Amino acid sequence: MPRGIFVTGTDTDVGKTAVATAIVRSLVSAGVRVGVYKPVATGGSADAEALWAAAGRPLSLAAVCPQVFLAPISPPRSARVQGRAVDEQLLGRGIEPWRKGFDMVVVEGAGGLLSPLSDTLSNAALAGRLGLPLVIVDAARLGAIGRTLATATAARALGLALAAIVLSETVPPGAGAPDDPASPWRIARDSREDLAAALAPLPVGLLAHGASAVEPPIRWAG
Repeated sequence: MPRGIFVTGTDTDVGKTAVATAIVRSLVSAGVRVGVYKPVATGGSADAEALWAAAGRPLSLAAVCPQVFLAPISPPRSARVQGRAVDEQLLGRGIEPWRKGFDMVVVEGAGGLLSPLSDTLSNAALAGRLGLPLVIVDAARLGAIGRTLATATAARALGLALAAIVLSETVPPGAGAPDDPASPWRIARDSREDLAAALAPLPVGLLAHGASAVEPPIRWAG
């Protein structure tokens, strides 16, 4: 099994795909052969397509995400809407095509760390089965410190390793002045600093809105 990381979130719509693609692009630019895997997706394959494009379109889109369901709700419920069920064995087995020919695999989960991927498996359970450390992503807005620390605490309680934390600006920070402590811009950066202090020596980065790389830089291949 090549080295890898499992990108998860504190919740849904917190910027996981933006962070995962930024990680993939950083690795590709460093000459790393990167595989990308999204075990299951709902609401279409847009996230998987973004990962695939960032990696240079290796293998096939079906290899990136072998299970796609249409309704934008939890995977097990989305599957039932179509009269199907999430294939739990395939969630783990789907990474097999990426075992050879790649130096590293970036896996992106669905929803938050404890969100269900199937009737019995959560993101946390799958990350544990795959033996991959977590990159926890949260939206860079008020409350990020509490949400992120709660998710990191839960992950460690489940015996999962942490690789990094990334806050993602999912919306433009607006015109607030940098010296205004209540501006979205300032909250995002102060939250990153506070999390870095609370979780040291764990790397904590920020992906600014529209940015292509996490700052300060994190050695993803390490």
